[in-house]
Amino acid sequence: MSAHLIVALASGRHADIDVSHEATIEDVRRQAQEVLGGSIRQLVGPRGDALPKSSSVGEVGLADGAVLTAVVAECQVAASMLAFACLRGDGCVTTLGPEKYGGDCSLVEESLRTVVKIQSTLHSFAAVREDGTVVTWGRKSGGDVEQPLGDLTAKEIQATSLAFAAICTDGSVVSWGDPYSGGDSGPVQAQLRNVQQLQANTDSFAAVCADGSVVCWGGTLDPDEQPEELMGVRGVEKIQATSAAFAALRPDGSVVTWGQAQNGGDSSLVEERLKNVQHIQASYLGAFAAIRSDASVVTWGCRGFGGDSTAVEDHLRQVKEIQSSHGAFAAIRHDGSVVTWGSAAYGGDSSAVQPELRGVQKIQSTDFAFAALRSDGSVVTWGARQFGGCSDAELHHVLHIQSTRSAFAAICSDGSVLTWGVAEEGGDSSSVQEQLHDVVHVQSTDRGFAAILRDGSVVTWGGGESASFQDYLCSLFD
Repeated sequence: MSAHLIVALASGRHADIDVSHEATIEDVRRQAQEVLGGSIRQLVGPRGDALPKSSSVGEVGLADGAVLTAVVAECQVAASMLAFACLRGDGCVTTLGPEKYGGDCSLVEESLRTVVKIQSTLHSFAAVREDGTVVTWGRKSGGDVEQPLGDLTAKEIQATSLAFAAICTDGSVVSWGDPYSGGDSGPVQAQLRNVQQLQANTDSFAAVCADGSVVCWGGTLDPDEQPEELMGVRGVEKIQATSAAFAALRPDGSVVTWGQAQNGGDSSLVEERLKNVQHIQASYLGAFAAIRSDASVVTWGCRGFGGDSTAVEDHLRQVKEIQSSHGAFAAIRHDGSVVTWGSAAYGGDSSAVQPELRGVQKIQSTDFAFAALRSDGSVVTWGARQFGGCSDAELHHVLHIQSTRSAFAAICSDGSVLTWGVAEEGGDSSSVQEQLHDVVHVQSTDRGFAAILRDGSVVTWGGGESASFQDYLCSLFD
């Protein structure tokens, strides 16, 4: 006895499938996937319940003519310094790039099935599977691939530059990798109970527990003594980080900071103004910017890298969003205008393009430049010219912008991609331009891009080392 089933996508496209009542839901999924394409991860029954793949059509009670909804899994991409790990819709993983940066997963390939999320350090990757087991690969020199979970299972993973930390299903935390970068949580292990959230900066982790308390380790933090600023603190909601400091947003809108004072760890000078805060943004080199409920902005940290906004304070009103480069900030106001501050070398001066900064919806940044996407699909750039601050081509019909540390990539409405900035680090896509069609998403590493096409395939470019980038960086500190 057979059944006629209809498997439908959210777009309205559907597949007519004829199967026996003994056929499994997995059989139905595979047949539907052959007709509809893409990666169907789950089938949902007429009552809205997820259908077990191993059950038969008869066992789940599907009647003739039943309509099933196909849940399509999108491809996700994680990036180390020079390699990509692509999580496909079927839960398998493909890697690209140099072996020493995690670009070769052949030794663990058989284990990379039913993966749900991937995290990365500079040299390694960690994948969490549906059952909570963790698979790691990449460079072993820092210890960041020798994960010690044992029989424990993970529900979340975060990473610093050279270490991982996993929240286990029992609320405990396991960390591994370079001890200085947070790979050793032993001294604070007794406090890591009922952990709900993890945040990381370059070398430190901060865990938020169920009671709202915060536990920190790694980097320059004293392993035997928690930051004084956190003593008695409860009710932390979100945490942001510069390279060497943290800022925690509490439910009442107040802010607690800790870490190196010169990198934003000391907010005492603006403490009275840090009330009713709704969002915090950080620049890597050591400054924070907080948006308050009245849409005003408070800044602190390294003055030259955005911690001092007094020059534009009168314009920092009605702010809805803030983006940062390594040493500057750009704020989008509710009227679509933009206000910038911080180091001019990092994009903190937008005066040359100020008349064009109207109708701005989103801003993306490299380390040294900004690109603003306007409501009409055009793009305005500023900052260090050679690192994305100037595009030689006119940019129109743009839907989305992504960046490496020194280049931008824009997805256009026709599915094509335009790039600019340092050629070796993603700014030149000419070698793969014929392949860049029907692009739905672009992901980046520090120095390269990966484009995901509609058919699920991946195209990469960049990934090189730019001497001009290093020369420019050195010149800023001469």
